[in-house]
Amino acid sequence: MQKLMGAMRKAIQDYGMLSDGDRVAVGVSGGKDSLALLAGLAGLRDYIGIDYQVVGITIDMGNPKVPTPDWGRVEAFCRALGIPYQVKRTEIGDIIFNVRQEKNPCSLCARMRRGSLHDAAKAAGCNKVALGHHKDDAVETFFMNLFNEGRLGCFQPVTYLSRKDLTVIRPLVLADEFLVSSAARRLDFPVVKSSCPVDGHTNRERMKEYIRQQERLDRGFKDRIFGAICRTHLDGF
Repeated sequence: MQKLMGAMRKAIQDYGMLSDGDRVAVGVSGGKDSLALLAGLAGLRDYIGIDYQVVGITIDMGNPKVPTPDWGRVEAFCRALGIPYQVKRTEIGDIIFNVRQEKNPCSLCARMRRGSLHDAAKAAGCNKVALGHHKDDAVETFFMNLFNEGRLGCFQPVTYLSRKDLTVIRPLVLADEFLVSSAARRLDFPVVKSSCPVDGHTNRERMKEYIRQQERLDRGFKDRIFGAICRTHLDGF
């Protein structure tokens, strides 16, 4: 966890992600990434030298055709970290999978979840939203944009949303996924299995496998791509 928090601290300082007085909403999906982000931000409060608050927010998808996740362990996890936590119930899952019956649901689902998270963050008095995207996510997003849309692009470490008056930050952006996985395993994070009907069969999962294959053929492939992303899309944001 110390290595993970070190990567988070560097990202926060290099990209100016946090300031005194910030109230940060962490989007808690229940996956290892969001739980590691939550734990890391909670721990960094003790020694990073920035006075900020953290709130955990889960957007429940609300699909009546699949079991509702049990968020009790996540709530207990947040309580142990001294972080307020709330679950916002929605009908996103019902709308996408049952009403609209979307064949390619991921893009619309992501937009709807982001909108709900942003609204919940504003209602909780937060001025920033932290998402659990790490280095591997950046590389995957780069290739998804290239292969699917024919453009070069990636998310930014810090993004201001003028319509919502919120700033989105990604403190894990310099951390490898294996650091996140290691922390989750060693500290026994209360990971909640995704209830999404297409979990494990998304375009992002296919991109993960593509990058794994390239890494097996050419060790260092992922790090070189991430270096290029930093030079062209992150460092000069």
